[in-house]
Amino acid sequence: MISAEEFLSQHPAIEPACAQNAPAGSLYGSDAGRVIIEAEQETYPSSVHARRTKARARHGNLPKNERSYSGSNRVNARRTTQSWSSSTGTTVDNPNDIDACREAALRLLDAAPRPSGALRERLLGKGYDETTVDAVVERLQCVNLIDDESYAQSAVRYCCGRLLGARGTLMDLIRRGVDRETAERAVHQADEQGAFEDAAWELGRQYARKTAGMDPVKRRQRFWSAGGRKGHNPETLRRVAAELL
Repeated sequence: MISAEEFLSQHPAIEPACAQNAPAGSLYGSDAGRVIIEAEQETYPSSVHARRTKARARHGNLPKNERSYSGSNRVNARRTTQSWSSSTGTTVDNPNDIDACREAALRLLDAAPRPSGALRERLLGKGYDETTVDAVVERLQCVNLIDDESYAQSAVRYCCGRLLGARGTLMDLIRRGVDRETAERAVHQADEQGAFEDAAWELGRQYARKTAGMDPVKRRQRFWSAGGRKGHNPETLRRVAAELL
């Protein structure tokens, strides 16, 4: 191991300029001190050293893996809070403000068509008074901005496109917020027109193509299972299976 004097004599270029006139008792006046400080300056530039100092002050003595996740945890916590706040809805300033309630209803209708029942539930969920909501919904029905009959008929056509049966369509309409009486009337009308009969036969043709070459018992089982999930009449399913499968 060589001494500091010998090291300095072999490496004179590393002596900093500020150490030339420094007192002997100071940090820079010490040969060993000059070597150590200059070596640190070469290894860690001042800008990097400053950034690392700030990082240590900000994170404290946390391990590296915890520091890397601490920021993301805070972001995730903020996102979770924002998601929870948006899902629970905002409390209105005046639950009896009929103008604000009407504006909220129009925004909801502008986003998507809704039956009166679904619109009423959304407005109540926002915090408006029940009397105010009923008045707004009634007014929108009077000006034909809400038409439960038209909505139910459109929803029935959509369900027939998905090859649903009468029972499945009725359940879907009620889930959408259509009152039972209106939903039953729309489903009955579509049933009289043969819409669900056609849907059952189309479903049967699809499963006949999918299960071609399989055991006949399994083919019927799969078709019956699909038809039951879609809410078709068992008698209709039996006739379709006997003909196609």
